This record gives sequence, structure tokens and C-alpha cells, in this order.
Amino acid sequence: MADRYLLPRRLDDPELIGLWTIDEFLGLIIPFAWGILAQHILIGIFLAFIVWFALRKAKSGRAATHLLHAAYWYLPGSFLGLKATPPSHCRLLAG
Repeated sequence: MADRYLLPRRLDDPELIGLWTIDEFLGLIIPFAWGILAQHILIGIFLAFIVWFALRKAKSGRAATHLLHAAYWYLPGSFLGLKATPPSHCRLLAG
């Protein structure tokens, strides 16, 4: 009766699916699903492991949104579909 409300221990923890964050889970499941559909399961598992490892290294010690910020900075503006932000190639804004 005392544990009526569930309070998270740390507010900044990301949401997890199993042992992985959402982006890591997608990095695992997409190559694995491709491997199943293409009937190359071992290649799919190998690619999923490589993508997971690359995502872990890219995110290590940084904010969870670091990859999203890098995508905004380096990829074309239409990739993320952001309408309220200026294009990333405009480095100086008059204001």
C-alpha cells in the first residue's frame, strides 16, 4: 500500500526497450529484419551488431540527442523535415 505511486530513480534516464535505448534498438532490429527478409540471417546479425556498436561509440559520453544534432548540421535540410528552424548552411543570422 505504501508504494502506491511509481517514482523514477533518475529523471534523465532514457526510455529502454529491453537493454537498449530506442535508437539502439532500431539499429539492431532494422538490419536483423533485413537479414530475415533477404534470407541472410547471419549477415543481418553481423550488420546489426556493427550498427549497435557504432551507435554506442557515437553516443558515448554525449547527450542522447547528439546524433540528431549532427544530422541537422551535416545532412540536407529536408532530411529531418524541420520547418521552424533555419537551414543549417546559414551560419550567420541577422537578428
